[in-house]
Formats: sequence, structure tokens, C-alpha cells
Amino acid sequence: MLFNSLQYLLFFPAVFLLYWVVFKKSTRLQNIMLLLASYYFYGCWDWRFLFLLGFSTLLDYSSGIMIHHASSRERKKLWLILSVCINLGFLGFFKYYNFFVESFAELLLRFGFEPNYGTLNVILPVGISFYTFHGLSYVFDIYNDKIKPTYNLVNYTLFVSFFPLLVAGPIERATHLLPQLERKRSFNYLKAVDGLKQILWGFFKKIVIADNCAVIVNQMFDDPTSQPASNLLIGAIFFAFQIYGDFSGYSDIALGSARLLGIELLKNFNFPYFSRDIAEFWRRWHISLSSWFKDYLYIPLGGSQVGIWKRVRNTFIIFIVSGFWHGANWTFIIWGALNALFIMPSIIFKTNRRNLDVVAQGRFLPGWKEAGQVLLTFCLTTIAWVFFRAESLTHALQYLSALINISIVSFPTIRVYKEAVLILFFLIIEWFGRENNYGIEKILGNQSRILRWTFYAVIIFLIGMFMHTGGSEFIYFQF
Repeated sequence: MLFNSLQYLLFFPAVFLLYWVVFKKSTRLQNIMLLLASYYFYGCWDWRFLFLLGFSTLLDYSSGIMIHHASSRERKKLWLILSVCINLGFLGFFKYYNFFVESFAELLLRFGFEPNYGTLNVILPVGISFYTFHGLSYVFDIYNDKIKPTYNLVNYTLFVSFFPLLVAGPIERATHLLPQLERKRSFNYLKAVDGLKQILWGFFKKIVIADNCAVIVNQMFDDPTSQPASNLLIGAIFFAFQIYGDFSGYSDIALGSARLLGIELLKNFNFPYFSRDIAEFWRRWHISLSSWFKDYLYIPLGGSQVGIWKRVRNTFIIFIVSGFWHGANWTFIIWGALNALFIMPSIIFKTNRRNLDVVAQGRFLPGWKEAGQVLLTFCLTTIAWVFFRAESLTHALQYLSALINISIVSFPTIRVYKEAVLILFFLIIEWFGRENNYGIEKILGNQSRILRWTFYAVIIFLIGMFMHTGGSEFIYFQF
């Protein structure tokens, strides 16, 4: 079920009314209702994978209890390893089996062997990377004595499968979400209004920005050799806005939907394209995944509290693993490695924690130095995004080689005036809202109600004007 579909626009109001009207007096019944709604939401994709979701949930629920009650550290570790291996085994089977088989076969061919191998024609369960990481964080935290296991199976199952975050995050932590599911929740009008505004801005990002940029991006990436470099430059820039509008738009809709149900999810984006260096960008982009790898991989490897060469090693490990998490393709691995290279100067010289505040905080415009830093960071991430978008390494290199051409200074042959105006409008709103949780959270907050509602009406009008019929899937559903 897509957020940007008529089905969801009927599904969510029904859930909202049942939740706050029919079951408002019982937290237990609210959770059961949300759990059933979440399984229905996921089953709309492919009901057969509900069994995999259920098995993964029971595995980590049981593992958490066994780890907590184990009589020795060795037994705790045994249960942890068992849970991790089974979880990653399923993830590897569905997501990476064909990749490893094909890569190994290509390696053998380079040495003159002709292997006889077969691949699997299996459907990747939507959201498997996300709910697998939900469960793993739970058992890791129990093993590290950060939390105690819950014995309420309904609450734990809802933690894993809560429908706003189930298929594309944010990747929640039990320490943050489970306590909210266990306590009574009361309807808050102001939070509900705030949730609706964030949903509205999420729809704008997805439908107006991402989907319209996608048309140009697809045209450029489908046949880069037939396009002048100036067109390809626009295609690369538009993909940067496409993926940001698509993924952060999903997160906004997820967070807003949850807030309407009295639940706060982890913030996943914090205006990443206003970052002054790559380290800041990764503190602001897909925050829940970045923090997951930091807590469960980077820090256990020693983090930054080691010598310079181990810091370099640890940085490359988390970025390459992060790239591989996104998909079974060498393009994602190169994308991760490129980001590791881009961030390396700040790791070596220990300047990665330099830009912790908001760019031009409290000021109308940034200084020239800040503007240059933001522009350079955006250019570096845009180059890396080419690998993320390309279908293969050959495709990515073909695109980049065609981009490095004298025709890059020529006037583009494609007409993108409409899209450019929309992106400019989007950037202006995001810039003025950069100190808030999302772009339009406090916009026109001190103005009259008529002016505020006029602005919201303009956003709704733009969504209706530029909506593509049928709706399009979110990019991160494939991960």
C-alpha cells in the first residue's frame, strides 16, 4: 500500500477513527488494532511475506528473553549470535544470494573457468532491511544491558511492524518506541495538526518534487550517450532532489501519520542539502540508519578512539556496509566508498564534529564561505548519487564520462523551467524552515490564520496540479 495512493487515503482515516473513537479507553485494544492494521498494510504488498515478518518477530522476541535469562555471558553471546545469523541469513538469501553467485561466477570466468550456476527468481520482501534492523537493535540492546526484554508479544510485534515505518523506516529503537506503546496515549489536538502539516509537506516533496524530477532523470539516465553534458548535469542535480524529496517525503508522511496516533518516531532527515561538509551531511541524511551503524558497528570496532589507520579502516567499513545495505549491486558499494573518501579529510584531521549547529543560524543568509561549503558538499554528494542511480558500474562510468565534456557549458536542450521553479520554491521553504523539524512546521506562525490557510491551499493546489496518475513507488521500497 503506497502512502501516495487512494487506498492509503481511505485506510488511514479508518485506522484513526477506530483508534481514537472506538478503542480510545484501552491502550491494549489500541495496540491490537494497530497491529492488525499494520499486518493488513504489509499484506497488501504480498500476504505470503507476512509469515517471514512473523517469524523474524518471534525470533527476536524469544532471543531477547533468552539472552536476558542466560546464566552466563557465553550463553548470552550464543543466543545473540544465533539471532544475528538467522536474521542476516534470511536477509542475505532474499537480497544478496544472486549477487554473490553472479559475482563469484564472473571472477571464475576471468581465470578461464566456465562455471555452471543458477540464480534464484525470488521477490525481495518489501521492507526486509528495515524490520530486520529493528529486531537486531532490540537484541543488541538487551545483550549490552541497555534495556530489558518485553514479555508483551503484542507490544513487541507492533514495535517491529508499526505500519508508518514498516517498509522504509525510520529504523526505530526499542528504547524509544516501546515505552510509547506501553503507556496510555491521549489525543492532542496541536500534535495532530502538526502531524497533518508534516504529512502535507511530505506529499509535496514526493509528488511535486520527486515525481516530477524523476521524469527528467529517467530520460537522462536511459541514454546518457545521446545527451549533451549540460543535459546530463541537470539530470544528476535533479536526481539529488528526486531522492531527497522521495525519501524524506516518505519519512515526513510516516512521522506525521504516527504523530496523529500519539506516537513520535525518530527524526530521519534534518535538511541535509544545507550541510557544510560530508560529515555534517551524514548527520542529517537517513539519520536512523547512520546512527544504527555508528552504535552497532562503528563504535564496537573502536570508533574514533583508536589510531588514525584504524579510524580510516572503520570509516570505510561502515560506509561500504551501508552502501551494500542499500542493494546487491556494485554501484551501491562504490557509492559508499566514495562517501568514505569524501569524508576522509575530516576523519584524518578530526574536524568531522566541526559543524554541529545549523548553517547561518539566526541569520537570513549564509556568508560567502558557508555558501561555498554548502555548494561543494552538494556537488560531491551529487557525483556520488550518479552511482546510486545507475544500473551498473558501466552505466555510471558511461554517464560520468559523458558528463565530463566541453558541452557542459552549452545551453541545455531540455526545457525544465517548471521543475526549476518548483525546486527553487521548495528550497526557499526549506531554507526558512531549516531550524525546525520540517520545512513548514512554523512557517507563517505569527501571521493571520487566513494567510496560513492560503499557504496550505497553495501547497494542496500544487500537489493536485503536478500529481502523476496512479502514484509511483518510493525509491527506498526496493531496499
